[in-house]
Amino acid sequence: MRSAPAFSILIAARNEAENLPNLLADLRQQLPVTGGFEVIIVDDHSTDGTAAVVQAAARQLPFPVRLLQLAELPGTRTGKKAAVETAVQAAHAPWVLLTDADCRVPAGWVLAYAALAADATVQFISGPMLLTGSGWLATLQGLELAGLVGVGAASISLQRPTMCNGANLAYRRTAFAAVDGFRGNEAVPSGDDEFLLHKIQAKFPDGVRFLQEEQAIVSTAAQPTLRQLLWQRVRWASKWRHYQAAAPQRLAVLVLLANLTFPIGLGLWLAGGWPGWLVPLTWALKLTADVLFLRPVLRFLGQSRWLWWVPVLQLAYAPYALATGLLGLRGGYVWKGRQV
Repeated sequence: MRSAPAFSILIAARNEAENLPNLLADLRQQLPVTGGFEVIIVDDHSTDGTAAVVQAAARQLPFPVRLLQLAELPGTRTGKKAAVETAVQAAHAPWVLLTDADCRVPAGWVLAYAALAADATVQFISGPMLLTGSGWLATLQGLELAGLVGVGAASISLQRPTMCNGANLAYRRTAFAAVDGFRGNEAVPSGDDEFLLHKIQAKFPDGVRFLQEEQAIVSTAAQPTLRQLLWQRVRWASKWRHYQAAAPQRLAVLVLLANLTFPIGLGLWLAGGWPGWLVPLTWALKLTADVLFLRPVLRFLGQSRWLWWVPVLQLAYAPYALATGLLGLRGGYVWKGRQV
């Protein structure tokens, strides 16, 4: 009888026939890991050739590849949570390692996780993300995500985890079962990553880690248009009011208020309520704080040149954050061709 692999790599895919071959090629180049790994791809009602791509790859790749199709399973559930839950139930390994079908992973990705997963106290591991692309829109998105990566890593180190990214994380299947998986937030389409992070942290206070290794950096393309960017960020923002833990709720409010400081101050000055010198001073203090925080994060991600874009992001972020926050409260958005 074949022994269980060390990791089950879970990939939820919807209409990803174009991107999956790149990710599967990256997985083929992975450095050896004791116990090896299997790959489980869950097809979430794709209307393209996603299933055919997986079936063809399964015959050629040197590791086990399984295709699960939600459309063929009882209940006809949809969405990433349904896909992840289905894959976790089918997994053979003690650890599940998750990424998205449109991501790229370095050769040492699984090996980097294996080193930290060897610690018996660790239950959940959050990994770093990098956005790729050219032009000002991609750069500003990359800079924003770098800030989120830094905040997530810092909050985990303080044992007050606030955020992670479902395109690069891992957890024990026993931990998933111990917190009843996504139970309690099934009605929220997003949050397959952060809700689970908060639940596992509550159950295992010392069990969450951030994987600060260059070989663990997963990359994905930035959103190509402002419209697609807005829908993605609204999807992210739509889950904050459903948080059970206080830390991420407070952080969301703090970030919004901090980014409104400059426009509110400018408005007060124009209305005669603030002295003129206080507006640039406030902006300079926030700019300095952001640069000091982002510098080591961007150095780790290999994108130090993005620091020059911090002032631009600061000026653009107030209306952007307010718009996504308000639209997130409304709760509706379009994603992967679906009206949610």
